[in-house]
Amino acid sequence: MQADFHYYATYCAAYLAGYSHEEALAICYSDQMVDCCTKTFLKSISASVHAATSQTQAELVDANTDLAGLQDITRIWASFHFLPKDLNAETPRATKNYRDKYRLICGPNGDLAKDTVNLAKDKSLQAVGIAMHVIADTWAHQNFAGTPSLVINNTDDNFYEIMPDNTSRKIIFKHSPGAEDDLEKGEFNSTVFNLSEKSILNLGHGHAGHLPDYGFIRYKYMPAWDNYRECLKDNPSDYLNAFCQMVFAMRYLNGAEERFEKNRYDESSVAPYIEKINSILSVRKPDTSEEWKAFGEELSGKTIPDFDVSTYVGEYTDTAPENRDDTFLGRFVLAALAQKSMVTNKIYKSGNMLAGISIEYGKHRFSGIRDYLKLASGNGRHVS
Repeated sequence: MQADFHYYATYCAAYLAGYSHEEALAICYSDQMVDCCTKTFLKSISASVHAATSQTQAELVDANTDLAGLQDITRIWASFHFLPKDLNAETPRATKNYRDKYRLICGPNGDLAKDTVNLAKDKSLQAVGIAMHVIADTWAHQNFAGTPSLVINNTDDNFYEIMPDNTSRKIIFKHSPGAEDDLEKGEFNSTVFNLSEKSILNLGHGHAGHLPDYGFIRYKYMPAWDNYRECLKDNPSDYLNAFCQMVFAMRYLNGAEERFEKNRYDESSVAPYIEKINSILSVRKPDTSEEWKAFGEELSGKTIPDFDVSTYVGEYTDTAPENRDDTFLGRFVLAALAQKSMVTNKIYKSGNMLAGISIEYGKHRFSGIRDYLKLASGNGRHVS
């Protein structure tokens, strides 16, 4: 998903869940910040790089693909963008190496999705925003894994868009860095094919470019992990489910619901606006921020400022280091560390080493960035 959903649609979902305008802004800002909190950004504000929730293209190009480098990549992408659906999934392919990668395939309504929402309960609004980013991406990024893997993430040339009249049109993928997708011609930018199993070009949905992130698109393709059998993806339906699930999750997080349950969606709160939401999800544009923003402002009667990654930087850098945990970005960093630690620990405890060794951050009563750095650097372990 992109900023149109992670920022503006999340604002709408938070407001419908009962949060105030100011609270919804903090939640949607934190949601979008997940795509911006890279090591490069964290270094620029002198914060812990262990809190990285994303990676720039330059960081990925420069990333080592040795064991430690691959584990670092997996910790970031599996924790925040490609949350595994079933860490114990069975597959007829017997090798442990393949099975470990197979078990990192992303999908909605898995146990880790429930763990992610529960982790944010009674925590900061930043933690709520991070959880909403993760939940939304389980719908958009399903069937891909947040670890470099050709045998899992590759797709072949049998990739077709299902048009509004239900006819099919072959999609053309091309590798042209910086080029925009041509929605009218069905031409989409993607990573170049690479035979190396460990290449970062085989991370997530790189072979499909930004296509899975568009709310309007319906498509059918043949994923490598399913022996190239045809798979149908209906983003308008999935994105609506994501929106309704986010509303339900946030009603649980603000106390309006007693418990969070998988496969539950707050359709009643969304029902009065279903026609409006479906109309936004049907717009054939690479970015529907304008439409979601207008809807959000109609809901609250308030102005939604555009996202600016530098908004809270001054507050963080101007605050004494010992007090930074109480700033907006400080709370985001702590929530990011907790989410990454939780997911990495679950992967590690399942017997899967692709995200490295993990220690349960919360159990040791650590708090603050300096405590986490001590934990992260201890004994040379690759912890979350």
